[in-house]
Amino acid sequence: MSSPAIQSTQRRVLLLLHPKREQARVAALEIARGLASSGIAVEHHLSSEGSGVPEITRYSGRPINEFELIIVLGGDGTMLRSAEISYGISIPILGINVGHMGFLAEVERPANDQIIEAVVKGQFVYEERMSISFEIERHGETVDSGWALNEIVIEKESSQMVELFVSVDQRPLSLWNCDGVLCATPTGSTAYAFSAGGPVVWPDVDALVLLPLAAHALFARPMVLSPRSEIAISVRSENATLSADGFRHKSLLEGDLIRITRDSHIFTLARMTSAPFANRLVAKFQLPVVGWRGE
Repeated sequence: MSSPAIQSTQRRVLLLLHPKREQARVAALEIARGLASSGIAVEHHLSSEGSGVPEITRYSGRPINEFELIIVLGGDGTMLRSAEISYGISIPILGINVGHMGFLAEVERPANDQIIEAVVKGQFVYEERMSISFEIERHGETVDSGWALNEIVIEKESSQMVELFVSVDQRPLSLWNCDGVLCATPTGSTAYAFSAGGPVVWPDVDALVLLPLAAHALFARPMVLSPRSEIAISVRSENATLSADGFRHKSLLEGDLIRITRDSHIFTLARMTSAPFANRLVAKFQLPVVGWRGE
């Protein structure tokens, strides 16, 4: 269950930016100054090591639920970092694309004064995004657990293929000799799963995507499952590792059992406009729509 944001008289916004992108630093300064002039306190939280923004107050360590909004200046990777620090808390995340076009941030970058005005007035369109969780069982006991906004991947740790036995809803599905098995949310369907040949799932669809990676098998197709399904993956070889959203890694042993289900936490993305998801697909892949006149 997510914890609600704490309501107080002092409005606060947290800026999360990619510190090695000068464009993000410059935008952060302008946005922070504009919000401060409207009485909104701003703190910054760097997504990784690098040059800082000393002109803005550094994140003080106060509880995240004392902020009303997280503004992310970066790409999808920085957005995933914001999910990590806000997990379990009902706080909207506004993604402003700085760099390569992604799917989590705004399609077209708004002007900084538009961002400031939207924050001051609280004028956003909100999207809810599901997450998934995993448990690692070893010798009948849970030894680790975690979550992901995009995907959970059990994959080979060396050049050798990994042997994985997969069940869905307590029923055996297949034994795969493969590079790995991936389970994605609709949000993650446009990330690793997409590059591995999975389907694009609209973000407001409740579903799980299950995808074997480079499996040596007659049946090795991507599958779209019920969001209520439980995926169980048994590790039958020694060289396996688990990755959540590409940067939270867990070592696995032969005999480990990984259970993947829908997580109770819902992430909320704040949008400047109500542009449909199809617009993001067109922009990202430069799809040929010239000449389309609508109805």
